[in-house]
Amino acid sequence: MKEISKNQVTSLSIGISFLLISFIIGPQCSSVKNYSEDSNTLISKSIIEDDGFVSLFNGKDFDEWYLKIRSGDEAMARKVFAIEDSMIHVFNDSFPSEYKLGTGENDTHGLFYTEKSYSKYILKFEYKWGSRIANNFERWQYDAGVYYHVINDSIWPTGIEYQIRFDHNTSRNHTGDLIRPKGTDYTWYCVEGGDTYLHPEEGGIKEDKGWLHYASPTTNFNGLNDVWNQCEIIVMGDKYTIHKMNGEVINMAFNLSPGAGIIGFQSETAEIFYRNIMIKEMDEFIPSEEFLKK
Repeated sequence: MKEISKNQVTSLSIGISFLLISFIIGPQCSSVKNYSEDSNTLISKSIIEDDGFVSLFNGKDFDEWYLKIRSGDEAMARKVFAIEDSMIHVFNDSFPSEYKLGTGENDTHGLFYTEKSYSKYILKFEYKWGSRIANNFERWQYDAGVYYHVINDSIWPTGIEYQIRFDHNTSRNHTGDLIRPKGTDYTWYCVEGGDTYLHPEEGGIKEDKGWLHYASPTTNFNGLNDVWNQCEIIVMGDKYTIHKMNGEVINMAFNLSPGAGIIGFQSETAEIFYRNIMIKEMDEFIPSEEFLKK
């Protein structure tokens, strides 16, 4: 038998040692690799969950927005819609506790509008009430709102409204009510013999009258307790709109006209804070059932 040299023995020993080390730590290395892959998967899932949502308001200025109030006073509009701590603060500390109540002027009624038009999307935002009151507060207590599918930006605009309102006299929530101004249209269903929203598949009756259509009753809201409300408007062009508040579906309408337009947030009768205004645009139609699943 051929004699093995000393160098060959050394090489063989190194090779065996390498194999042993690979055998011992190999699974651990594989585990690390799998852990890394799992981590990336978790990150991807997180990204997918928020995929497509972008901030409409940058927290610093009104880039890609414009302001409009009834008086047409641009300086006053900037004062009404003050930017503070990455929020829009309507009727901030520069206003008195009661501003032009009952004068009929209502000159600070207005909106801050997107420059871009939208059709199919989910709009998310948060709001809470302050204590200051203004304008025609005696008629519309703690009143503001979000207009969407706006095709005429007059005060008030031609578009569909997601009402934001709290009646402190009755402790009733009106956030999520639908408002149908002149020049707009939709199909709405309500409780038989009543005046609050109910889906047609749950027994809702078609109601063509009026311009104000109440959200379904809920106690899941924050009035004057300095706590934020989370709101969503899910709209698919001219097909349907869904109004949500704090995760709860509270109103819905079908056959919308118009089917696209700009978006505007209101100043009306009370101090209000807006923040975290986000939008996710859709390229394709998504059936309402996907959003109504419990």
